[in-house]
Amino acid sequence: MADHPVDEKLPALKMATTGLQHVAAMYAGVVAPPLIVGAAIGLTATDLTFLTGACLFTAGLATFLQTLGIWKIGARLPFVNGVTFAGVAPMTAIVASTEDKSDALPVIFGAVIVAGLLGFLAAPVFCKAVRFFPPVVTGTVITLIGISLLPVAFGWAQGPNPQASDYGSATNLGLAAVTLLIVLLLRRFTTGFVKQIAVLLGLVIGTLIAIPFGATDFGPVADAAVIGFPTPFHFGAPQFQLAAIISMCVVMVVSMTESTADMLALGEIVDRPADERTIAAGLRADTLGSAISPLFNGFMCSAFAQNIGLVAMTKIRSRYVVAAGGGFLVLMGLCPMAASLIAVVPRPVLGGAGVVLFGSVAASGIQTLVRAALDKDNNVLIVAVSLAVGIIPITAPQFYHAFPETARIVLDSGISTGCVAAVLLNLVFNHLGRGGRDAHDVTHPMEAGEELTGAPKAPAAS
Repeated sequence: MADHPVDEKLPALKMATTGLQHVAAMYAGVVAPPLIVGAAIGLTATDLTFLTGACLFTAGLATFLQTLGIWKIGARLPFVNGVTFAGVAPMTAIVASTEDKSDALPVIFGAVIVAGLLGFLAAPVFCKAVRFFPPVVTGTVITLIGISLLPVAFGWAQGPNPQASDYGSATNLGLAAVTLLIVLLLRRFTTGFVKQIAVLLGLVIGTLIAIPFGATDFGPVADAAVIGFPTPFHFGAPQFQLAAIISMCVVMVVSMTESTADMLALGEIVDRPADERTIAAGLRADTLGSAISPLFNGFMCSAFAQNIGLVAMTKIRSRYVVAAGGGFLVLMGLCPMAASLIAVVPRPVLGGAGVVLFGSVAASGIQTLVRAALDKDNNVLIVAVSLAVGIIPITAPQFYHAFPETARIVLDSGISTGCVAAVLLNLVFNHLGRGGRDAHDVTHPMEAGEELTGAPKAPAAS
């Protein structure tokens, strides 16, 4: 019997180029958290470079765990793992509350280790939530993942620094638009291997076009060292403070919720639906990767949703391709000069490619919703309200400003809030009490429907 496409091993060149394409798609997301946290601490340029390299290195290790797997650890799906952005706000809060800034990273590392170990133990219980994810829920969540990521692409398209005078300039937006156009043309008029690496080629061509406009900075390549290793506990031994541990445990719950949704989404896309066993193994990889990461000076790891869009678009479903991407991440962690080559890609160029990638995720969610029996008004309401709840942090970022900081860690994640809303509404409408009464086709929710007694409505006049 032929291997499932997820387990297919591609030729070396194709494996390398498509793996590098995954790294290019998620690079900015991996390096942003250490840059933000490092700046808040006031790290020197040398230490900031070290911290960024460490996060790339640990992202590669976590990706190996997730794609290749050992024992009951790893979903063995084409998942890229990296630093979760959900931890940025609580980590900067920990930095702000730490009097001696040299202790900030050890406190963060200690909290991440504890949260990771507790998450690892909780994975077999947490995975049982998969039974509450029918297509009406998974389709909603997948759509939300794509919608939530699109603002990231729009931000990249405007430039790397919101305070810069050229942020949102015609040049930056033009570079994003040209990159998007290149990717679309390659997808439309090429075939085979070239079509599959359209995003990578778009990034390369977009970067070359950006050179005459002064949008490409080769300084990081010239300044980067050839070899570097993330020495264990470079910033000091981990410290364990209760408040920090609690805040990172909350982040871990958010991360596990999003990873569960991501695994369900990817399972649908690669035609290998994620069951309880797969989700438990994937969560173990996430949490163990997070627990190990601080040893090498990295942060909490989680599945990267943006790479799901790349899988959906290229139709390359092999987990070994993503494992190759993990190899590149490890190489970048060990060779700062290699990491700096990806950093050369201008942010607007990434933004142009991101529109395709993240939009593909949303489109995959819509495809799933097609199978969600939306001819039943209960399901339409579930989708409508859950999408509305999920896009609150996107359309109204200050909506929850009056809530405690701990609550905002969850509420400011549209994927998490939308996911919780969809699960709860599905339980209420389709499982609890008389939720099952709506088994047959009914009217659109904005039209008059059945009475509570179950009597049919009067037929419309002809």
